[in-house]
Amino acid sequence: MYARFKFIAAIAITSLAATAAQAADYAPPPCYDAAAIATGRAPPGAVACYVPPPVLVDKFVCSCLRVYFGMSDHQAKLFHPAFNERPYTHVDDGFDSAPFFGAGVGYYFNEWLRFDVTGEYRGSANYHGYGTYPGGSDEYRARKKEWVGLLNGYVDLGTWNKLTPFVGAGVGFAYNTISSFMDVNTPTGGVYSAQSASKMNFAWALHAGLAYKVTPNFTVELAYRYLNLGKAETGTGVSYNGTNANGRPFTFDNLVSHDIMLGLRVNLDSFETFSRPAPTYYAPPPVYAPAPVYMQPPLQSRG
Repeated sequence: MYARFKFIAAIAITSLAATAAQAADYAPPPCYDAAAIATGRAPPGAVACYVPPPVLVDKFVCSCLRVYFGMSDHQAKLFHPAFNERPYTHVDDGFDSAPFFGAGVGYYFNEWLRFDVTGEYRGSANYHGYGTYPGGSDEYRARKKEWVGLLNGYVDLGTWNKLTPFVGAGVGFAYNTISSFMDVNTPTGGVYSAQSASKMNFAWALHAGLAYKVTPNFTVELAYRYLNLGKAETGTGVSYNGTNANGRPFTFDNLVSHDIMLGLRVNLDSFETFSRPAPTYYAPPPVYAPAPVYMQPPLQSRG
C-alpha cells in the first residue's frame, strides 16, 4: 500500500512540475498601438497596449518678455551752496509730467515668485522753480531725462477671476541728465545758465499693481511705482555776458518719481502642458488548466 502511494505521488509531482515549466516558458502576447489596430496594420486579434491618459502639469519655470510705458510725476529739491549763505525760501519747485517706456526679460521661479531685468528711457520733463531771498527773487528753468536699469523681484498674491495683485521691489542705476538750466534774477534781469551734465546714481523702486491674465501666455498689468533716482547736477555755469559766474553747480537732491505704468507680459516658453512618462501595461497571460493526471490501475495480486 505504501509503495502504491509513493508511486502515485511521484506521478502527480512530475505532472505539476511540467505544467509549471510550461507556464514559465510562456511569453505574453505582444501589444500594439491603438492607432495601428484601428487602421488594420496590426495582426488579427491584436491586443492594444494600455496607456494612461496624460497628466496636465503647469510649467511655471519659464522666461517672459515684458514691455511697458507710463507717465511720471517727479519731485526734487533744488539746492545751491549760495542758498545757505543767505535766507532763502523755495516758493515753488516741480517737474512737469513726462512719458517713459521700457522693456525687459523675466523669469518665473514658481507660481508666486518672479524676477525681471528692465531698461527704460524716461523722456524730458520741464522743471520750473521760484525762490525768494531778502531783496530779490530767482526763477529757475531746466529739462531733465534719464536712463534707468533695474533688477526687480515680484510676489504674486493669488489669482481670482484671472486678476492677480502683486507687490515688488527693485534695485539698479539711474543715469540722470540736466540740460537747458537757467536762473533769471527778477530784480536785476541777470541770467545765469549752465551747461548740460549727466550723473550716474544708485536707484531703487517699490512696485504695487494688478495683473489680468488674458490667456495663459499673455498678461496685462497696471501698476504704481515709487522710483528713487538719487540726484542730478548741472554743468558749469556762465553769466549773461559769457563769463564763468560760479563754478559751483546746482543740484537736484532726492530726485523721486511716482509712476503709473501699463505693461504687457508674454511668456516666451509658454505654460506648456505635458504628460509624465507612463509605463506600458500588457494584457495578462491566459490561465491554463494543468494537464490531467492518468493513474494506472492498482496492481492485482496473483496470489
